Amino acid sequence: METNHKILFQNANNLHQIKDSSIALMITSPPYPMIEMWDNMFSEQNPEIKEALNKKDGSIAFELMNQELDKVWDEVYRVLIPGGIACINIGDATRTIGENFQLFSSSTRIMNHCLKAGFSALPKILWKKTTNAPNKFMGSGMLPPGAYVTLEHEYILILRKGGKREFIKPHEKMNRQESAFFWEERNIWFTDIWEGLNGVIQKLNDEKIRCRSAAYPFELAYRLINMFSVKGDTVLDPYFGTGTTMLSAMASARNSIGVEIDQNFKDIIGERTKSIVEYANAINKKRIQQHLEFVKKRESEKGPLKYTHEKYGFKVMTRQDNSLIFDDVLSCKQTNENEFKVNYASNKEMELKSSIISSNKEIEERYNVKEYPLEIPQIEQKVERLNAPSLYNFF
Repeated sequence: METNHKILFQNANNLHQIKDSSIALMITSPPYPMIEMWDNMFSEQNPEIKEALNKKDGSIAFELMNQELDKVWDEVYRVLIPGGIACINIGDATRTIGENFQLFSSSTRIMNHCLKAGFSALPKILWKKTTNAPNKFMGSGMLPPGAYVTLEHEYILILRKGGKREFIKPHEKMNRQESAFFWEERNIWFTDIWEGLNGVIQKLNDEKIRCRSAAYPFELAYRLINMFSVKGDTVLDPYFGTGTTMLSAMASARNSIGVEIDQNFKDIIGERTKSIVEYANAINKKRIQQHLEFVKKRESEKGPLKYTHEKYGFKVMTRQDNSLIFDDVLSCKQTNENEFKVNYASNKEMELKSSIISSNKEIEERYNVKEYPLEIPQIEQKVERLNAPSLYNFF
């Protein structure tokens, strides 16, 4: 099995290279309107934005910035398949324009446009970011009424093109089953409040890109890809940045297309791919380890589980998670200037690896899960360039 990953260095407001109805999932975090670090980028696309900011007209500047984003959301709607999902990580902004301090609600403005474009809104996720300290007061401190609530969260808007995606052919149903996740993962991933996913602290040496990167953590993209797509799907990120969405797609056996306007990101994207083989396989091991820990605890409290995984042999909660397959990454190679190919263990290798195992002891020996916690610090040292938080807090 292999997946392909392509980067387009261009503005994402015209994705003519991507066919209609060819993308299963879009994940991105766009430039945030009315956050000062993005003023120049927006103004380069529309000089009227700079004029509005100079005139202290925040409402006009905010609307013009969002009109630039609207062009991208329209393109995303076009390229998504029927039933395809769009996930937009966005935070609202507070800013003083002139003498007026106010909230600019990008989440509301983006949602309103996407609904007009034809999307259906699904329940959104509130991402509580631990990097936003609650002890940083805005306004007049302890004196009413001039103190302001601090923003300690961002949103992940979840939108769908058309109705529920259908899987009709036998191979489509089988692939969907093999793309499943554990029951206990579902209970964590599909809650509407996410905590414990730290915002990424960038370690970028290039002055040209440090101020133009707002990457979300690897875990965020990894969860969304596994929640809303199946293996072999193509994932799009129109605001690619340092390539976190692509790395998560590689680890999840999905294809990807990234669109980035700033070519200064090219070197760091390529550098980050060098560690994805070790990192992706470490994630697979960690998920198995955490599942075995869950099973042990659950059975001690509730008694034996009813279902056994049909290939790996460990216990699972339901019929739906007894067919999931972990795809070990074998290699990641750059095939062209802006393209990468990832190879995974073949079906034959998977068959040999997944023969029925009769006990937790044999499972631990097969996957080295007893030794795995000792390996994590070494892995993290090797993959520091991924800017990923500790695997101990991965789920």
